[in-house]
Amino acid sequence: MTTSGASLQPDRSLPPRRLADGTALIDLDPWLEPQRPALQRRHQLFLEARRALVDALAPGRSLAEVARGHELFGFTRGHDAGGRSGVWYREWAPGATRLALVGDFNFWDRHTHVLTRDDFGVWSVFVPDDGPSKLVHDSRVKVHVVHASGAADRIPAYVRRVTFDADGTNAAGRFWMPPAFEWRSPRPARPDAPRIYEAHTGMSLEEPRVATFDEFRRLLLPRVVRAGYNAVQLMAVQEHPYYGSFGYHVSNFFAVSSRFGTPDDFKRLVDDAHAQGLAIYLDLVHSHSVKNTVEGLNGFDGTDFQYFHAGARGQHPAWDSLLFDYSKAEVLRFLLSNVRYWLEEYNLDGFRFDGVTSMLYLDHGLGRAFSSYDDYFNQNVDDDALIYLKLANQVAREVHPGVVTISEDMSGMPGMARPVDEGGVGFDFRLAMGIPDYWIKVLKERRDEDWSMGELFHTLTNRRSREAHIAYAESHDQALVGDKTIAFWLMDALMYTHMSTTTPSLGVDRGIALHKLIRLLTFTLGGEGWLNFMGNEFGHPEWIDFPREGNAYSFQYCRRQWSLADNPLLRYRDLGAFDRALMELDRRFRLLAAAPARLMQADELGKCLVYERANLVFAVNLNPTHSRTDWRVGVPSQAPGASPLPGGMPFTIALNTDDSAFGGHGLVRGEGGGTPRFPVQPVAWDGFAHSVQIYVPARSAQVLIPAR
Repeated sequence: MTTSGASLQPDRSLPPRRLADGTALIDLDPWLEPQRPALQRRHQLFLEARRALVDALAPGRSLAEVARGHELFGFTRGHDAGGRSGVWYREWAPGATRLALVGDFNFWDRHTHVLTRDDFGVWSVFVPDDGPSKLVHDSRVKVHVVHASGAADRIPAYVRRVTFDADGTNAAGRFWMPPAFEWRSPRPARPDAPRIYEAHTGMSLEEPRVATFDEFRRLLLPRVVRAGYNAVQLMAVQEHPYYGSFGYHVSNFFAVSSRFGTPDDFKRLVDDAHAQGLAIYLDLVHSHSVKNTVEGLNGFDGTDFQYFHAGARGQHPAWDSLLFDYSKAEVLRFLLSNVRYWLEEYNLDGFRFDGVTSMLYLDHGLGRAFSSYDDYFNQNVDDDALIYLKLANQVAREVHPGVVTISEDMSGMPGMARPVDEGGVGFDFRLAMGIPDYWIKVLKERRDEDWSMGELFHTLTNRRSREAHIAYAESHDQALVGDKTIAFWLMDALMYTHMSTTTPSLGVDRGIALHKLIRLLTFTLGGEGWLNFMGNEFGHPEWIDFPREGNAYSFQYCRRQWSLADNPLLRYRDLGAFDRALMELDRRFRLLAAAPARLMQADELGKCLVYERANLVFAVNLNPTHSRTDWRVGVPSQAPGASPLPGGMPFTIALNTDDSAFGGHGLVRGEGGGTPRFPVQPVAWDGFAHSVQIYVPARSAQVLIPAR
């Protein structure tokens, strides 16, 4: 086999072959050739695991049928052997010696509704509708579990609603079986390119308190629509006992957080979002679970190995949480059913899988550089977790073919966002997690006068070919207390004193100009989708600090100050307007769905970049002091959308970061103060047969399109 670089480049226009052994990834990336045996082994393990799981839990049927655990376990309506109607309660607890259903319905008597165990550790009891004790909708329920180590009242594993006392203690499951919800709006069409608004329901109000699903539905969804996004990614929906965990220490996987409302409240939110054309993605946490025994799964049947790995392997060293044992059939049924449940019960459109890197590696990727392909194909990879992710993606697609799944993986595992039958993990997108790290590093360590144009372009475009990425300049991680948002890195304390249009500041001018340029560059170069955390689009001035003992349980920094963005006298409004223009650029020209950008110019001395994507030309002047006059840039002979251009058609500006509508100086104007038009000249430049000459002020950028 030759090692020539030229011969190793595949034809990117052709789809990879569907090879039965899971090695089609090599068609996309010939450098994976040495890993062919590992890919074959990995695919064979997946096929064997899927077959064994179906044979054990849904013989003769499909993987999607395995994912119906929520229709068997927990509370389900049915009949007993005598034909009486009522409610079955089932629980998997192989290590327990006795289970009894208790609650308001039987006055918490541990002797009236004792469960029966089968040979597989599944316990069950039937509560008839005509019995002396009848389950009432939204009444409190628990299960009394007796095991070798003792006994405790626990919350059923598949419970669909959990509530807490006003002080956040004394959790209880709820028997949740309301009338069928009437969906009014169909799911929106799957977007070619998601423009995702990442949001947290509880902190979505300006008032210093916990917001509800209903308030988010009424107040935030219209704001997201006006901002031009087509999807909302909701954090912290699955029930979690500690508010400050940002929803990542889940206790009850089938329950929506009662802090924000009822399951039906959440359904109304989803339904209204669909009516407004918004997809709803859920932050799905299957990478770990909270340690709590009162609210969660920890030690449910008296063992430490029911749902989780026993001993040290079951403990996450950095997150203080428990790690699922993905090799067990009932654990797989629990998690795969959770995937199906959220898609079907709540009509969701997709998932962002949290903590994928932690799942994939036995050392959770902690402190690992991932500098070699060998790092992805060695004994450190958790085969069971990898197989679970493939199974989860397959279930999601079988249940809802239009689903969107996104992987939060910082390791760069090859094939993460490629189909399972190619040997991939099956996600549609992977988060471009290196980009925000790059921006923070640059802002912390370098003056903008010292930014490298080549490094910047390379970093923003350096991603695995034919694997779609969600780009973002910053997310909730950069907004948390202890870190800084991009706006804060750029303007710092000036944000408290000089963001008014009546208090000019060169420091704020610089910060606003660079904030727009950073988002423009990341949006147009960084991926095939986009993500923004709520408030970052207008440079929200404060970090996020959840109520805790250290801040006297204050909500001061656990909210979003929308009034700043709405005030015409404050410059936050300008940043919000620019973000809307970015979203509109994609809506008009399908920019994010286009092939990656092509570099045309990288001027290190002048601090300028020119590149083309979707037949749009981007001229970016990052120089802090020098404007570019009569700057010649090449222009394509095809209009956006690949339609031929009439001869001699001039070019104009589709987006100008220096526009006064975006808080710029408005220095580029055409005749009469309108949008300028640039005559096309028959001068070959930048690989094109024609070019134009333009004026781009310092710290600004223009997007060029044919004038109509």
